[in-house]
Amino acid sequence: MARYIFITGGVVSSLGKGLMAASLAALLQARGYRVRIRKFDPYLNVDPGTMSPYQHGEVYVTDDGAETDLDLGHYERFTGVASRQSDNITSGRIYKTIIERERRGDYLGATVQVIPHVTDAIKAFATADTEDLDFVLCEIGGTVGDIESLPFIEAIRQLKNELGRGQTISVHVTLVPYIAAAGELKTKPTQHSVRELASLGVQPDVLVCRCEQPLPESERAKIALFCNVRKEAVIPALDASSIYAVPLQYHGEGLDSEVLNAFGMPAQDSPPLDRWTEIVERLQNPEGEVTIGVVGKYVGLPDAYKSLHEALVHGGIANRVKVHVRWLDAELFEKDEAEIAAQLEPMHGILVPGGFGERGSEGKIKSVSFARERGVPFFGICLGMQMACVEAARGQGLDHASTTEFGPTDEPIVGLITEWMTKDGLQKREEGGDLGGTMRLGAYPAKLTGNSVVGSIYGSDNISERHRHRYEVNTGYRDTLEKNGLVFSGMSPDGALPEIVERPDHPWFIGVQFHPELKSKPFDPHPLFASFIEAAVKQSRLV
Repeated sequence: MARYIFITGGVVSSLGKGLMAASLAALLQARGYRVRIRKFDPYLNVDPGTMSPYQHGEVYVTDDGAETDLDLGHYERFTGVASRQSDNITSGRIYKTIIERERRGDYLGATVQVIPHVTDAIKAFATADTEDLDFVLCEIGGTVGDIESLPFIEAIRQLKNELGRGQTISVHVTLVPYIAAAGELKTKPTQHSVRELASLGVQPDVLVCRCEQPLPESERAKIALFCNVRKEAVIPALDASSIYAVPLQYHGEGLDSEVLNAFGMPAQDSPPLDRWTEIVERLQNPEGEVTIGVVGKYVGLPDAYKSLHEALVHGGIANRVKVHVRWLDAELFEKDEAEIAAQLEPMHGILVPGGFGERGSEGKIKSVSFARERGVPFFGICLGMQMACVEAARGQGLDHASTTEFGPTDEPIVGLITEWMTKDGLQKREEGGDLGGTMRLGAYPAKLTGNSVVGSIYGSDNISERHRHRYEVNTGYRDTLEKNGLVFSGMSPDGALPEIVERPDHPWFIGVQFHPELKSKPFDPHPLFASFIEAAVKQSRLV
């Protein structure tokens, strides 16, 4: 029977609960336990798919086509366990399900209430499909005291009673602020946060205290006394040099041992953490450095491209180099032509990521032209690939080439394709459907040309990658684009949908319709990112 670790946060948001959960799962995994992490999000959106990246950061897509919270990306990157749709639930999805049941009459006329109906739905989500697991880590979004999270706190209170002693524990992440004027760390916010959680019926077993300064033993003892936990279960969490140093840091502070101790399980032996030590060593002792320019739309918030940034770091790990990422606003290139050369000439590689909408598109197209003309390694992802195709079409005299996503066009190089074949049969979407319903989401196979650049990078002719987009490159323009030197080197198995384009005569020029960053891990860098950074290293030696 699986054991449950419920993770809450207090005092303020953005304390790193997701990283803590991912790190703890990685430590338990290193000890030989089977783990899975789940995220409870209290907001009323059904999923984050229609939320602005500035509101919520990136949308992380799973193999089974779920649009989920970015924390699931941390979970996958740290454990290698592929996330599923069943690993992320929102209040919106829970209420939607309950209302649909009520309308069907499933409740047989009963009054539908938060307790027991909403809390029962939350508990069912937490406990589903856990038979083959040793630990299920459940992270509750938001901050204790938020009105939205109350049903989730109540649900874990009930689960702790129902599953019994030894089957559940609570880990609470808080902030111990440093008051510079007084030169002191203050424990009172943590005390109040724990008191708030305890008043809701959940007593923490382990406290993780985020702090800017080392936590003295006297302050740990004080927190333990007032929060009713063992002093050893008060775990200091200082900022780390890299997120990939966090598992080692938490292990050094005894987090995994205290969690096992709370379950009454032995934790005498230290787990093998060689791969994390190797990752940190490569990050701290690079043999070179490269600078990658990311020309995007949401560069004001790096979390909008979280998986992309991490995949670039992984490419650096694979090549033993430090990767500097420069976030460049595509709109700037539309207003000032001189800005293009000034910003892009120092770059050793140019990446145009995915996105939606017309804003900044002409700047992205100009970035493609710069990379093509100057021989700078170029990587286009999703919309980035589509802009590379538009740029190639304009190079063949189709001056009005564009995508129907931006409005009517005489030369629809990219358009909304409503039907395509998969291994599961014919897939359809309607132009006027819900935004989520019109997407091609999740993992889809692709067939690569045997003698292609991407074929040699992958070392295989058949791949599977995750998608999140509505529009596809129009194969009716294939001959036109290939005359410009842009070769279609990857297609869907039925040959209807372009998946990869490349320029064989360029040092490194690849565009992909999917999102390879979603499958990259520090201990298993995605081959496209490893190859892209390798090309950037060669470029750095030329300039």
